[in-house]
Amino acid sequence: MTNPIRVLHFADIHIGMENYGRPDPQTGLSSRVLDFLHRMDEMIAYAGEHEVDLVIFAGDAFKTRNPNPTYQREFAHRIRDLSQLAPTVLLVGNHDLPPTQMKASSIEIYDTLRVPNVIVASDYELKVVETRRGPVAVGSAPYPFRSRLAELDGDRTAGLTIAETDERLAASLEVLLDDLAKEADKHAMPRLLTGHFTVSGARWGSERSIMLGRDIQVQRSVLADSRWDYVALGHIHKHQSLNEQPPVVYSGSMERIDFGEEGDPKGFCWVELARGSTRWSFVPLPARVFVTLDANLETAANPTEQVLHLIARHDLREAIVRLRLDFTAETQARFDESIVREQLKHAGVAQIAGIQKRVQEPTRARLGGSPEGMTQPELLERYLLSKEVPEERRDQLLELAQKIFEGSLQENELG
Repeated sequence: MTNPIRVLHFADIHIGMENYGRPDPQTGLSSRVLDFLHRMDEMIAYAGEHEVDLVIFAGDAFKTRNPNPTYQREFAHRIRDLSQLAPTVLLVGNHDLPPTQMKASSIEIYDTLRVPNVIVASDYELKVVETRRGPVAVGSAPYPFRSRLAELDGDRTAGLTIAETDERLAASLEVLLDDLAKEADKHAMPRLLTGHFTVSGARWGSERSIMLGRDIQVQRSVLADSRWDYVALGHIHKHQSLNEQPPVVYSGSMERIDFGEEGDPKGFCWVELARGSTRWSFVPLPARVFVTLDANLETAANPTEQVLHLIARHDLREAIVRLRLDFTAETQARFDESIVREQLKHAGVAQIAGIQKRVQEPTRARLGGSPEGMTQPELLERYLLSKEVPEERRDQLLELAQKIFEGSLQENELG
């Protein structure tokens, strides 16, 4: 490969995610917001050390479409740093779109101010970007506005089902993508397409929980097109490669959002772009660790001690941790949550996400029918079970209650 062009491909920053965070006393920002910013800083340092030629951000800068000024400032600092290294393309994702079509997107300001070396890609178009190692034809495919696709289709979706409408809009999007490939094919230079959408067959991460709008899907075959040398995708948080040549790649997000991404590697893509022979690699980043600890304590003689031993077997320093514990009513009564929380703090966890206690419902709790059809003892038993009263105490109360119901309770039994 002769003088490949070094491309940084990343996406889905989502600055503003504060799940499981706490205020940082030095900056006033959420500790989780700082996690996302630190990942950007680490990526920028790598790009500088490896002499990046072109930066591709494949969309979704912020959590919301109306980010607060502090988040905008922090993102701007880092875009400035990237643009000083190489031309930087910012693709508009669904979280960057304005609430209404007439308003500005959250990243449009870079285009308005003509920020040097920053290109805002808000339309389906091809641009030739000059880099230190030669020009690159960059096609951009921002998150598809359903209304715009409908216009391209001649607004012929009236009376169609949702599935039929989505199929017609997807066909319109594929026409746009094919037009971009035709335009790229006029150039002998390396060609790169960046898009922010869902590709059929891609594996989802946790982005569904924060998704804005309903997706139009693109068939993988539309992107696995030899007229491109690399397809840089954003929108899906799980890093994955969908095609070998040309590479069709979701860089994934750079920081974990929640426990749905507990085991997912986080990072960015480093691309050596060349006509017909592109190579790339995934560069992992030290994202915040999420850890789930599961324990079945239904037969535990000392459930608290058993959970303490479980904690001791794991390195939980600076991790976000949740516990999922299975009990019976009896073993839960012997469990001391305060001791467990203290042990987690001693282990250096960044945040206790929660201690979920799942209590096995005894057979007697499975009383069928509606409350209206239950006897007084049955109603009382259901109430005591819902309050997780220990079995021994529950039996005593039910025995006393039965005597009350029968009118046979002696006065000395109330003591």
